[in-house]
Amino acid sequence: MAVQNYNDQHGHLPPAVVYSEDGQPLYSWRVLILPYIEQSDLYSQFNLDEPWDSPNNIRLLDKMPKSYAVPTRKSNRVPPYHTICHVLVGPGTAFESQQQLRLEGDFPDGLSNTLLIVEAGEPVPWTKPDALIFDPDGPLPELRTIFKDDFRVCMADGSVRFVRKSISEKTLRAAITRNGKDMLGPDW
Repeated sequence: MAVQNYNDQHGHLPPAVVYSEDGQPLYSWRVLILPYIEQSDLYSQFNLDEPWDSPNNIRLLDKMPKSYAVPTRKSNRVPPYHTICHVLVGPGTAFESQQQLRLEGDFPDGLSNTLLIVEAGEPVPWTKPDALIFDPDGPLPELRTIFKDDFRVCMADGSVRFVRKSISEKTLRAAITRNGKDMLGPDW
């Protein structure tokens, strides 16, 4: 819902990575949506002109919101102040390059059929500008997870579900793309 609220207020989704004027990566989308997860005070402590690991911003790492944490029973599998909440970046994804995509017009496959956030992949410091790269012509990104048989996803309509690790590649690719004109398979 936080990403949807960001979209409603700004007219587009947050960028996966915020860049400086000279093209240097600064911080993650997870910082931008802080005001939408009731973390406005934390957001106001960030120097938004500096990278995530600047002296000011790195001291905020230990203030990671619970929204980005793994379940307590799995916390021993992830370093402190790290998250496995990622977005996928690449052609056809919800976070395609530096485009400012809108939920209300740029998802012809449907919001309920398109992945927005996955809880899978390598743990990263929660403010670090890091995303899973999707190449429609290459192998799928590694969606290793702390869960045994599945991983959680947030769809563009705000719904959350578990996806089995055994899902077919075809179905997963269909869910990753917002404009592929492909249907989710019966294994969805």
